[in-house]
Amino acid sequence: MITNHLQKAVQTLLKNELVAIPTETVYGLAANAYSDLAVQKIYALKKRPAHNPLIVHLKSADALSEIAQNIPALAFELAQAFWPGPLTLLLEKQAHISDVITAGKPTVAVRVPNHPLTLELLENLPFPLVAPSANPFGSISPTTAQHVFDYFGHDLEVVLDGGPCSRGIESTIIGFVNQQPVLYRHGSIAAEEIEKITGSLSFILHNEQAPEAPGMLSRHYAPNTDTFLTDDVQSFISLFSGKKIGVLALQNKISSSLIAHQEVLSASGNLQEAAQNLYAAMHRLDHLQLDVIIAQRMPDQGLGKTINDKLIRASKK
Repeated sequence: MITNHLQKAVQTLLKNELVAIPTETVYGLAANAYSDLAVQKIYALKKRPAHNPLIVHLKSADALSEIAQNIPALAFELAQAFWPGPLTLLLEKQAHISDVITAGKPTVAVRVPNHPLTLELLENLPFPLVAPSANPFGSISPTTAQHVFDYFGHDLEVVLDGGPCSRGIESTIIGFVNQQPVLYRHGSIAAEEIEKITGSLSFILHNEQAPEAPGMLSRHYAPNTDTFLTDDVQSFISLFSGKKIGVLALQNKISSSLIAHQEVLSASGNLQEAAQNLYAAMHRLDHLQLDVIIAQRMPDQGLGKTINDKLIRASKK
């Protein structure tokens, strides 16, 4: 059920059951990080491949050393700059962190979410939470409690309602290779913002067989409706004459009688607003029984890179 009753969520998690939680990025499907039984329920409900690792959510940066070890000094700098917030750090795990969480890898992904309700929830629990996005594997990420309920209904005892997500896109993931920072996933913090602290970042490419971090699979965030990404929406529309077409645009509506429905992400062209609105717009388009969704490629800068990354993975190749 959808509720804002915090103690109901606490009691459910203490029973090693799952709770959907709000964060500033997307809604997460949360479980006791110290219970393999609970964590395995996440994989089962999402139908998530067991080789795809999860993110541990902490109540504060002070708890980082409980989860990770041999932490680079630069990681502490990043945590100080961006936590609580949409930055995930990929670090060497402590021995007691389960291989179920890390998919057998020696590293663990960890962050401190920036949502008052979930931070209060974490303060009321004797354990951290693992929480991938609260959607079936590969589907559009949820940014409202209703999105979660639409996916799972009464299979979830508690969907903790914290309102619409303020960021609307997953966290940025930064790890370290030979002590050098690398970008594993584009997210709600633009890479350029990270680089003000780290210097130039290298990017780890998608890894289908053994992803080192969440969000590295090439097909993800996908509507059920066939979706295409293009620089030229107007020309692309002509390829689907006679079809029921939906369009996802950044700033301006596309003029065409062939379009059945359009979603504009930001009337002012603000990329942060566009990121916040992206998944909700994709959900709306996907519920309209369209034949095709045509998405406009964003400017290749700042959060535009992040939005493009999500749209590429949502698109038919």
